[in-house]
Amino acid sequence: MEIVIDGLKIEYTDTGTEKPPILLLHGWGSSFDVYKGVIATLSDRSRMIALNFPGCGNSDTMSEPWTVDDYCNLVVKFLDALGVENPILFGHSHGGRVIMKLAGTGMLNPPKIVFLDAAGLIPKKTFKQKFRAKSFKTIKSVLTLPLIKNYSGNLLEKARNYYGSADYNAAPEVLRKTLVSLVNTDLRDLLPNISCPTLLIWGENDTATPLEDAKTIEKLIPDAGLCVIKGTGHYSFCERPFEAHAILKSFIN
Repeated sequence: MEIVIDGLKIEYTDTGTEKPPILLLHGWGSSFDVYKGVIATLSDRSRMIALNFPGCGNSDTMSEPWTVDDYCNLVVKFLDALGVENPILFGHSHGGRVIMKLAGTGMLNPPKIVFLDAAGLIPKKTFKQKFRAKSFKTIKSVLTLPLIKNYSGNLLEKARNYYGSADYNAAPEVLRKTLVSLVNTDLRDLLPNISCPTLLIWGENDTATPLEDAKTIEKLIPDAGLCVIKGTGHYSFCERPFEAHAILKSFIN
């Protein structure tokens, strides 16, 4: 299904029983397909709604870089268009970041939240990460000097490919700038404002959003509980679906 919001065609799915509604927000560079198993598991007891963020799935790509606020505004307008009020919120990775802002600022007041290997905190950088970031900034500053910037495009792109993350390198320019904005936004100060029951499902070996982030989130949200799935990474709920789905069923019931 498709809906147009602020001139952007947004792809979404809406299935299951009427109540309670659950909105599922996917991670960066992913789509709502990542939730197929979760939707199939819970659709007999909930209305399962999921959208594809701009630039993902068959949704249009925005023309200008976005911030977390832009994603939040999209979600609010999407729910208004569907006539859905205060659904339970599920967020994987970047989807979790959006939920932190939505719930932490009172834009939405969900009855429950599920964070799945969620982003939203700026992790401490290792020495190697700091060195790579500084190296790229130095190279970029040289290659964009007025005298040589018209001749250095290929070299700059090679530097981006070498120093950038896989997500960064795979994205078009507007999404690259969006990703830079997102990963430099720390939302931990909003977490104490989240008052609803909150479930955290995390991969023991997650390297994208480390388990230490989950422990921090659990401490900062007043009514939060953490379930760690052994031997899994950033897509813990997909790697061990039976275990994750059992936890979700219990929490929703």
